[in-house]
Amino acid sequence: MAQLLRSIGKSGIMTSAVGIGTWAMGGWLWGGGANDEDSLAAIHESLDMGITLIDTAPVYGLGRAEEIVGRAIKGRRNEVTLVTKCGLVWDTEMGRPVINQADKVIHSYLGGASIRRELEASLRRLGTNWVDVYITHKQDPTTPISETLDELSKLKAEGKIRAIGISNVSDEELLQYISSGDIDCVQECYNMIDRNIEKTIIPICIDNEISVISYSSLAFGLLTGEIGRDRVFGEGDFRYNHPLFTPEIIELVSSFKEAIRPVTDRYNVSMANCVTAWTLAQQGIGFALCGARNAMQARENSHAGNLILSNKDIAEINAAFDARRGIS
Repeated sequence: MAQLLRSIGKSGIMTSAVGIGTWAMGGWLWGGGANDEDSLAAIHESLDMGITLIDTAPVYGLGRAEEIVGRAIKGRRNEVTLVTKCGLVWDTEMGRPVINQADKVIHSYLGGASIRRELEASLRRLGTNWVDVYITHKQDPTTPISETLDELSKLKAEGKIRAIGISNVSDEELLQYISSGDIDCVQECYNMIDRNIEKTIIPICIDNEISVISYSSLAFGLLTGEIGRDRVFGEGDFRYNHPLFTPEIIELVSSFKEAIRPVTDRYNVSMANCVTAWTLAQQGIGFALCGARNAMQARENSHAGNLILSNKDIAEINAAFDARRGIS
C-alpha cells in the first residue's frame, strides 16, 4: 500500500508519515497482557502495508519492546526507519528519579557516557549496527544540554545514529538545544484534544525546519471512538482513573464520531483514520505515531497513511469538535 512519505527535518531520511508506536508492546503501564507474537505480527503487518517508521524505547518494558522490534525487523532492517530513545535509565543513581518500574527506579539522566552505554545496549537488543533517529526521551536538568548534544553528535559522526531528536521538552529547552547544535525532530504529545504545543514548540520547529512527531495521536485510544462507557481498565493500566476516560468524555467522543460520519463515510475509513489524517494535516506536524497490539490494529492504522483530507473535510471535522469543546 502506498503511504504518504515525508522527510525527517533536514536529515534527508524519508519515511512514512504514519508510524507504529511500541510502548504497549513492552507491557508497562498498559495493564500488562502484551503478547509477543501479536506484537511481532503487528510490526510485520505494518511493514507489509508500507509503514516504515517504527518508534520504540528502552524503558518500554525495560528492553522488552526493543527486543520485539529487533526480532520483527530481522532480515528487513533496510525497510525500516528505526527510532529509539535514551535518557530514562535504571542502572544509575545519577540524574533525577522519575518513576518506578518492575521494582526499579527509573532516572532521567543524559550524561554523555550514559548515552553511549544506552545506545550500545539498544543496538544489541535491536540486532542492528545503527538507529536512524535517536531521541532524548525525557530531559535531565542535572546535565548541561551542550554535553548531551555533544555526545549525540559524536555518535552521529561515528555512523551509529543518523539523526538526532528530543522529546518532552519545554520551548526554552528546545531553544537551548538549537543553539547547541543540529536537531532533526521533536517528539511530543499532540492530538485533537491536546494541542498545547501549537503555540510553543511548533512555531519554533517550523522556523528551524525541525520535524514534529506526534505521540498519543489517538489520545491513548480514546479517539478511535471504540472505547465504550462500560470499558473498565485494570489498575496496571495508566488509563485507570485517568481524567480523559470518564463516562462523560467517552460519551462526547462517541457524539463526535457520529458528527463526522459524513467524512468517514465519504472515504470509507474509520474515525481513527480520520483523526490521524487530521493530525497530519495540521501545520508543523510531520509524523503521527499510532500504537498497535496486533496485526488487525496495525492494518487499520495503515489506512490513515494514504488518506488526504480536503480543506472542506478539515473544516467539517473542526466544526464537529469545536461544538464539543467540553473535552479538555
